[in-house]
Amino acid sequence: MDEKVLRNEPHPSKTERRASTLARSLKDLVAGSNISCEFILPSGDILHFGKEPPSFRVSFHTPNIQNRILTEFSFCEGYVNNEIDIEGDLSRLLDLKQHLQHKVHLPNIIRFWKSIFINNPVRSNRKYIEAHYGHGKDLYFAFLDSRYHMYSHCLFPSDAVSLEKASECKMKHVFDALQLKPGMRLLDIGAGWGGMVDYAGSRGVRVTALTLAKDSYGFSQELIKEKNLPCEVSLEDFLVHHPKNHYDAILNFGVIEHIPQYRQFFQKVWACLKPGGLFYLDGSATREKYDKSEFISKYIWQGNHTFMCLQNLTQELLFHGLDLLNIRNESHDYELTMRHWAERFDAQRDLIVRHWGEKIFRTFRIYLWGGYHAFLEDELQAYHVLARRGSGKGPRPGTLQRAFNFWKEAF
Repeated sequence: MDEKVLRNEPHPSKTERRASTLARSLKDLVAGSNISCEFILPSGDILHFGKEPPSFRVSFHTPNIQNRILTEFSFCEGYVNNEIDIEGDLSRLLDLKQHLQHKVHLPNIIRFWKSIFINNPVRSNRKYIEAHYGHGKDLYFAFLDSRYHMYSHCLFPSDAVSLEKASECKMKHVFDALQLKPGMRLLDIGAGWGGMVDYAGSRGVRVTALTLAKDSYGFSQELIKEKNLPCEVSLEDFLVHHPKNHYDAILNFGVIEHIPQYRQFFQKVWACLKPGGLFYLDGSATREKYDKSEFISKYIWQGNHTFMCLQNLTQELLFHGLDLLNIRNESHDYELTMRHWAERFDAQRDLIVRHWGEKIFRTFRIYLWGGYHAFLEDELQAYHVLARRGSGKGPRPGTLQRAFNFWKEAF
């Protein structure tokens, strides 16, 4: 009797089996999280988790999404390509990402390592920096602070401080740390949107700003002309920069993420900086070098961009004749900065979609909220480093000496 009943029951279709697999994956994803949320499957079925109203709702639009393993990359890419919609608190959804399966997408990995070890860094930097900044300044001005347009983290004396005030605090802090005075020569590696050109130039410092982005170059030029600042901007890579005279100080806001060749970078810093001159660098960091999400590699920062690795960086700094004066953890400042950016970006949704399209909005939304969440959960860190150039070049070990040092440490 039981066998007959089983034989007469209709077999589930392939689509139904896939929907069932997706539903099980989502249940596993949410299990133990205490997050109230909803998922709407392509069939229209609704999965509700938790006793409270949902903090977010995710809708899967196409059956194709059911054919993929649910990973952080596939989820983000599905959202960017309008196969998934997200309503509500995106940061709460990101709390679940640690439970997503991890699967390496080989083409993304190959592309990244090729940019690190095969591509010429000067050529690839120009290409990929322009690709990111080529959307035009107005896209970035939709979420950056309105005063200095800092595209690096600001400094918050307290969590309640506005983004504009935190941006000004950052400028003052760096200006004081570098002990800048009127008439001094400052090299700004990465002009951005002219923040330090404006702040230091208005106080009589002669700033030379380097950038690889044409919009950044044009905006900084106009700023210098409009305010009659004693500054100049050059469309040039730092790795091939040859100044006529040494600089009194060198500044690097976040650009080290685009120059993972720390040995080459600090050789150039030492060559450009006068003896006793001060060097300030900051950036977002990971505890392991080259630890970078596939989504960021494909959609935001292509090429050899990788987060700062503090221990590797300080080693090369010391090897190349600089004395380390100060390291400060500024992870919470970057967390707050990206929270402000993400909220401002969401508030400008209609403007951004109208001028740049839905895909750009979705891509940057994942980038900004994902960055905020990574700092919140200590997946990313941020530091500033202050150093002074000594009189000697430092030991600068060659390849054989480095291999021997590696052998000693390993055994």
